[in-house]
Order: sequence, then C-alpha cells, then structure tokens
Amino acid sequence: MILGIDLGTTNSLVGVMDSGFPILIADRDGSRLTPSVVQVLEDGTLIAGAAAARQAAMNPHRTIRSVKRWMGIRRGEQPDEEATLTYEIAAEAGQPIQFRFGDVVLSPEEISAAILRKLKTDAEQAMGCEAISAVITVPAYFNNAQRNATKRAGELAGLKVARILNEPTAAALAYGLDRLKDRSRIAVYDFGGGTFDLSILELNEGVHEVMATHGDTRLGGDDIDALLTSWFLEQCSVSQPSAQLISRIRDACVRAKHQLSDLEIVKIEVPFADGSRSLEAEISRKEFEKILSPLVDITLKKCKLALSDAQLTVRDIDAVLLVGGSTRIPLVQNRISEFFKQKSDISQHPDEAIALGATIQAGILSGAVQSMTLLDVTPLSLGIETFGGLMNVLIPRNSTIPTKAGEMFTNAVDGQRAVQINILQGEREMARDNWKLGTFDLDFQPVAKGKARVGVQFKIDADGILEVLARDTNTGTEKIVHLN
Repeated sequence: MILGIDLGTTNSLVGVMDSGFPILIADRDGSRLTPSVVQVLEDGTLIAGAAAARQAAMNPHRTIRSVKRWMGIRRGEQPDEEATLTYEIAAEAGQPIQFRFGDVVLSPEEISAAILRKLKTDAEQAMGCEAISAVITVPAYFNNAQRNATKRAGELAGLKVARILNEPTAAALAYGLDRLKDRSRIAVYDFGGGTFDLSILELNEGVHEVMATHGDTRLGGDDIDALLTSWFLEQCSVSQPSAQLISRIRDACVRAKHQLSDLEIVKIEVPFADGSRSLEAEISRKEFEKILSPLVDITLKKCKLALSDAQLTVRDIDAVLLVGGSTRIPLVQNRISEFFKQKSDISQHPDEAIALGATIQAGILSGAVQSMTLLDVTPLSLGIETFGGLMNVLIPRNSTIPTKAGEMFTNAVDGQRAVQINILQGEREMARDNWKLGTFDLDFQPVAKGKARVGVQFKIDADGILEVLARDTNTGTEKIVHLN
C-alpha cells in the first residue's frame, strides 16, 4: 500500500488507491482533514492533529502551527517570522532551524514526522494493512533543502518516500483523471495556507507535462490571518498582547475570514480577553478585500511570470483550476477570472485535490493506474558561483526532470590541489542573492597549470532533489558530493 499524502501548512490529508479509485481516509472522528498542528508535552511526547489544535489557544508556547514554513530553513533567513514565534529557537545563525520546548529540542522535520505518523496510523487502521511507502506533496517552489527536509520527515515517520510531488502537479493529476483523451493546457492556481504556486501544464492523452511553474513559499492563508490579526489589534487599541491572547485573536480572525466568503459584515469577538474586558470589532467584506488585495496582486505577478516562461498568453489557457483553501475567497476567484479572462474551474475540492493527485501518483508507481504519465519540472535554476561572484546556471528553471548537466574545471596554477565550489539555487545574477545549497572542495592531482580535468555533474531526480557527482578524468576516480 503506497499512501498519497498532502502534507499541508494548515491541514494534511492521506489517501490510498482502492479497487482502482483514489479515496481519502477519514480519522476516527470522521474527518478527512487533519490539522497540521503539533503539541509538545513536557515529557517530549508529540500529539498531532485535532487534539493538538484544540489546545493551541490555551498552550501556545508548546503548540506548533504551520511547521511546513520552517522546513529546510536556516536561522536568520526569515527574521520577521522568527520574531513572532511563541517558543525559543535553538539554533545559531546560519544553522538549520530547531525549536526548544523546555528540555526538548525538535527540528521541523521531527515535528512534521509526527503529523505524518498520525496520517500513516489512520490509513493503516482504515485499510487493515501496513503502509510502507508514500508519495508526499510539496509546494512547486520548494527549493532543494526544503524537498530534502520533507523526505527526511517521511523517513522519520517510518515511510519510504516513493516520490516527492509538486502540489499543483498533483492537483492537475486529479483534474485530468477523467480527461485522459483531451488535449488541453491548464493553469493550476494553488493558494494554500502557507504557500502559493502557479503551474501551467499540458494534458495530452494521459500525459501530464508541466510547462512552467512560479510561486512564493511564504505567501498563503497564514499571511492573510496575520494581516487580519494586526488589523483587529489596531481596531481594539491593544499594544502589548500576550502570546495566549494573540492565539485567541488569530482563531477568531480565521473564523471571520471563512464567514466573509458568505456574509457582507462579520463581528470578530474575543470574550474576556484580559480576564474581564472583551474585544470586538466589525469588519466588512469590502474592508477585508482591501487588506487582502496586495497579496492577490503578488500572486498575479507570479502568474504573469509563469505564462512568460511557458511562452503563452492567457488566451492559450483552456482551463484555470483553483486549489487551496484561500481560493474560496470571492475576491481571489473574481481577480483570477479577470486575469485569465475566463471563469475558473472549481470542480475539484480545493482542500482535497492535492491529496487525490498524490494518491493517483501512488497508484501510477504501484501499477494500479497505467493510463497516465507525469512529466514535471524543476522550479528553480541550479548553478555554481564563478569569478566575480556571479551565478553560472547549469540547469535552468522549468527544465523537465529527471535531468542532469555538468561543468569541467581545471587548475589555474601549477601544483594546485583543490578549488572551492559553491552550489546555488535561484534566479538572481549575483551568487550572494541566491540560496546557497552547499560548499565543497574539488580535489585535483597536482599537475601543471591547465592539465587537471575534473567534471562536476548536477543530477536532479524525479523528486526534484539534487545529487552532485565529481569525477577526475585524469585518474578516473568519482565521488558523490554531500551538500552541507
């Protein structure tokens, strides 16, 4: 049994192929949505899901939301978000993020593994057999470190990660299951709890080929909630709220956000905020849309970039598929329809489409689904730092994966024994402006200037994860480079 898992920022889901159909598994309470919330008890026990979410407002210092946004992140890369945390960061600057809860120190991978273990257990109890492998989805714009971190989380949960799958691609698989004979180009607008992606795919007789993708790994419903929370604090003249009060206000703002999809005016209420005084403020849909509009503008800029990369215009798009809970907001739906000059397709459940696609991909890998093929792309360029601090791209973004490319190096002076190689990911011209994935020393045999020949090969697998191979052509020796 290969599981299909949507490891989401706000909620996570798990599915399996059963009798040739993808089905999503409900937990013992009958819910298919598992809150991506983890509570850390004093003895180090991790509680994941709805039980942790119910305790979040009362125990914010030991409850973690949105851990997905910290996967593969080093301390100092997100200073503004670090300042909002209600628990201590146990990592030095430049080191992978870890969190401290009393005597317990946990990485984001360990926390995510708790969510994955719960999903695994729910699936095993529902199906009556052991789950060994899983397809796990990630935002299309996740970089190499974030993909590796997701894979490690799966392994910590006791799962062999059969594939790391881009979320918009997963949604397209779910959409295309009933359209195997169609030829069409679709745009998948994925606006979830923590991330945004726009992917353009071509569907042709069961082949799903990604043409381009663009996005932002720190733009989603969490950011909408943060803006609403700030607005409410300002309206109620609250200057120094406690962590517990912020958690309660956030929950009230999330409820109001959901209600504003149907109502024109909503009252946000936080009773007994300081033990006696209650806080309340009315917000109209018009005011909410004013707060939200700058974030939607950012997503539309990403849409333009993806279309440009695919060398298409909005007239070339046959359908626009909306995925992610934030696409329920009327303003988002209206702005996307205006941008693409067509009504968006909402036939797929915005919360469930990605999990269904992951389950279908699991079926493809297991052989249960044989009529579909997936061709994905790498979302970010990969390269090395060259003289002058420039980025030399070896694999451009939107290259179909798996793929590989190489570069040959030689010695600049007599007797030189090594050169330092900085591996980068991103789209900026200057090396310092891109993600630094790692550094290693490339060894030479000490020979005359220009006589050494050492090749470096970048190889991206179907998960979008990079492997680096170095080969000395003079001696024939090879080694796999492990990124630090």
